[in-house]
Formats: sequence, C-alpha cells, structure tokens
Amino acid sequence: MGGKLMDLKVLVVDDSALMRKIITEMLNSCPEIEVVGTARNGIDALEKIVKYKPHVVTLDLEMPEMDGITALKFIMQNFPVPVIMLSSLTQRGSEATLEALSLGALDFIPKPSGTISLDLHKVRDELICKIKAAVRARILTPKVELNPVLCQTPKNLKKVPLGMAQKVVAIGSSTGGPRALENILTSLPADLPAGILITQHMPKGFTNSLAERLDRICLLKVKEAENGDLLKAGQVLIAPGDYHLKIDGDRRVQLNRGAPVQHVRPSIDVMMLSLSRIFRNNMVGVVLTGMGKDGTVGMKAIKEAGGRTIVQDKSTSVIFSMPNSVIKEGYADIISPLPLIASKIISCFKAGN
Repeated sequence: MGGKLMDLKVLVVDDSALMRKIITEMLNSCPEIEVVGTARNGIDALEKIVKYKPHVVTLDLEMPEMDGITALKFIMQNFPVPVIMLSSLTQRGSEATLEALSLGALDFIPKPSGTISLDLHKVRDELICKIKAAVRARILTPKVELNPVLCQTPKNLKKVPLGMAQKVVAIGSSTGGPRALENILTSLPADLPAGILITQHMPKGFTNSLAERLDRICLLKVKEAENGDLLKAGQVLIAPGDYHLKIDGDRRVQLNRGAPVQHVRPSIDVMMLSLSRIFRNNMVGVVLTGMGKDGTVGMKAIKEAGGRTIVQDKSTSVIFSMPNSVIKEGYADIISPLPLIASKIISCFKAGN
C-alpha cells in the first residue's frame, strides 16, 4: 500500500474479502486517499486502528466475532476516530445504523444491494465525499456527549397531539443530525404549543427507523410524514428520504419528488420556504450540524416573515458548514450550543416572544 502525496489514511473493515477488495480499490482510485489497512471483524479493526492510526474508518455492521456496533463502542471510548458505517437497506440494517449514529458514528453509506454489493461503485463518489468531510469533522467526546443513555419513554407519559398547529418549529439537519435531534426532542415537553417538522438528510428507508427510534425516547409523538398528514401541536413529522416536504394552507403534508435542491432531497430550504408563507411570525427555524448550505435560504425566509431563527454553535457541531452559512449571511437570531437549543425553542413561544 504505497504512499501518495498528502494521504488521507483509511482503514476498511468488512468481513467479506471481496467487499474489502472492492472498497479498497474504489477508495485508492482517489488521489487524496490511501487505504492503509483492512480488517475482517471488530477485533481485527481495533488492532489495526492502533497499528495504522487511520484518519477515517469505514465499518461494516454485520461481522463475526465482534460486530460493527460493539467495535464502534470500543473505538469511541478508547481512540475516537471518524467512522463511516456501511449498512444494508433492510429494516434491521437501518435500525442498527441509527444506533451506530447515536453511539458516535459520523455518517453512513447504504450498500446498494445488501451485504455483498458488487455494485458498490454506485456510491463511490458519495463515500469519497463523506470520507473527505470526515477529516474536518468534530468527534464529540464524552464531555460534550449530551444523552449518553437514552431510555424508552413510558407510554403513559406521552400526550395526544393537541390539534391543528397554529405555530411550528422547522428543524434542518445533516451529518451529525440524528444525535443532535435526539438531544433536542428528548428535552422538549409533550405539551409544546407547536408542531415540529424535521428534514434530516437521509436516504429512503432510514427516515422511518429514525422516526420510530425518536418516538420511543421522546415525550412528543414522532412519525415519518405521509401525504395528507395534519400538522398538529405536540407532534413531530420527519420528511421521508427522497421526498421534499411541504405544508399546504390546511396545515397538511404534501410530499413530492421534485428536483434536488442544493443537491439534496429532501431539502431543508423547500420545507422552510413552504412553512414561512403560512406561519409567518408564528414559527421558529433551527439549523443543526451538517455539510453544505441547505437551510440558509429557508432561514432567510423565516427571518423576513417575522419568525425566529436558531443555529447550532461550532463547539457542539460535528460539521459546522450549514449553521455557519446561516450565520455568515446574517440570518441567525440565536447561536446556541446544542444542550440549550430546546430551551431556546421553548422560550420563543412564551408570551411576549
């Protein structure tokens, strides 16, 4: 594994020798990346991390002896390094991926056709882009980890959504978003006098698992949005992967597969622009950690309509690009560390705000 100029060192972890070969060749085709080693399971990976000191690890979920989730826990506790999970597009795979993101994995790539994906080249550019971004990412340490243990919320504490929303919170997030959403939503009361809409950059098949996971740990009711859903106070609707989410004048969800905006679908901007026209000054926009500039145009519209805008600060963002874009354009009313964002949202809906 010869050296290249300005190497970005990657360790590839997968129990399949064929997949290790495919991923290695794919990544080595990028001039800035060098695969410095491969590992066949979690135990092998831990040894190779110590030996090679990679900048980024790609980690398979399903492996013998020590699986990806167990290995990830050891990695985060002992030698934190950016980890990108490779996940299957199954229900079990999506649930395990969400657990991995909660435990500290930076991001994930779905394998196009299961555990052995001979067509992995389809996600080559996306994987390389995420590896390059991972080097600039902030790995959250235990000192800023906000919900180290997330317990299931007893069903008797949940409240029924309060009827059609007259106020709304629009939240946009990308890389690092699932953990940030966990922190915010678990800190909000069941009787929040507003509906919540979320656009998290995530592929089709994973957003439903995200909604189910959040619903288990939050007092608020959380579900993946469906066409015709009524936006209710005290309820959270999450844009499904591969669909833009809008709200019509009757406060009902409209999903569409229009062209990607800022290279993404669902788009935070599309959601926020739709909401700003209806809720005007009765809304709060929130942009969390993530790559790119999605959300900047939407936050401009919210601010111009009289709503309030909140962005996550640099110290608690995994990747600061999206919040920073809003700040640079002058559209952020509040710049807040993640642990305080829920209380900022609540304050915005108090009398006089």
